[in-house]
Amino acid sequence: MEGIKIVATNRKAHFNYEVIETYEAGVVLMGTEIKSVRDGKISIGDSYCIARNGEVMMINSHIDEYTFGNRFNHEPKRTRKLLLHKKEILRLIGKTSERGFSIIPLKAYFKRGRLKVEIALCRGKKAFDKKETLKERDLKKQFQKEIKGNY
Repeated sequence: MEGIKIVATNRKAHFNYEVIETYEAGVVLMGTEIKSVRDGKISIGDSYCIARNGEVMMINSHIDEYTFGNRFNHEPKRTRKLLLHKKEILRLIGKTSERGFSIIPLKAYFKRGRLKVEIALCRGKKAFDKKETLKERDLKKQFQKEIKGNY
């Protein structure tokens, strides 16, 4: 991926959710927010998105205040609008109205100087699914150790 700099990832997302589809979305930010993101002061671990009224909003994402922002600083946990195509928004609205689907941001990155967020249409995993994921991960580790031992 040339020209892409990953700023933040949601490491718990693939463990807690089953990813169905992914989308790339732009983010509407204030001036002090983008400066703070360029410094790497963003967290999307606890955030989620909602799709209503023809808009997709990212809620609970934390961008620290810019140190030199004085009175023009932003609110760290404000709701931020995501920029998507109309067809994608309508598809997300339709899918999230079904029971069990949610929209979760997976990672935030810079692409050609603009902040993008990779969001995913997800279905929550049950406890036994999470245990199965852990078992698969352990089996892969053991398999890699055996291969490494053979060479």
